[in-house]
Amino acid sequence: PGDQEAGEMGLAAVPGRQAAFRQGLEAAVHYARAVGCPRIHVMAGRVPLGTERAAVAGEMEATFIENLRYTADLLSQEDMIGLLEPINNRITDPRYYLNSPHQAAAILEKVGRPNLKLQLDLFHCQIMDGNLSQNLKTYFPLIGHIQIAQVPGRHEPDSPGELNFPYIFELLESLGYSGYVGCEYSPKGDTLEGLGWLRSYWESRGLQHGGNSKAAK
Repeated sequence: PGDQEAGEMGLAAVPGRQAAFRQGLEAAVHYARAVGCPRIHVMAGRVPLGTERAAVAGEMEATFIENLRYTADLLSQEDMIGLLEPINNRITDPRYYLNSPHQAAAILEKVGRPNLKLQLDLFHCQIMDGNLSQNLKTYFPLIGHIQIAQVPGRHEPDSPGELNFPYIFELLESLGYSGYVGCEYSPKGDTLEGLGWLRSYWESRGLQHGGNSKAAK
């Protein structure tokens, strides 16, 4: 994430910070190797203060592509995947550089490395573009990780909001998604209480705790 106290939120697309980015990436790889995590979120970073997004877009994209190619080469030695997550700039972070799946997909195409994927947070995707069903189908070959939260409150999937998560989960199954779904939301209560929606979802699908089929038991 860079120097968060100084207002940084990643460095991969920030011009002039390449050395600090590489140092941070090496630390992330060290931690990921230690805990056996094969995926690393490569945070793009923010548009520098005092500059207009349009004025620095070209330089930031060039920096991002350069750093992503370096990342891909380093992660290939570790059998790891680098993930790009678009973060909405309407609510969460107005200055974040990478803000839509379309932008991320275009950059991934330019970088052209198979061990870089899209980290699709449906909270951000809904705020920026909506059209979730079609976006999931369109970008499915690029997706390396999924994250969820209800919109607009960013709470549990069964909290009041815009998204129909049982439908979305069934769509992911039909597409053949076999990865993890990260629960990146703010629980209304404590963590365990906030996971009650998952037990209810399993029961609605005829599953027992842990997602095991009753028939299989």
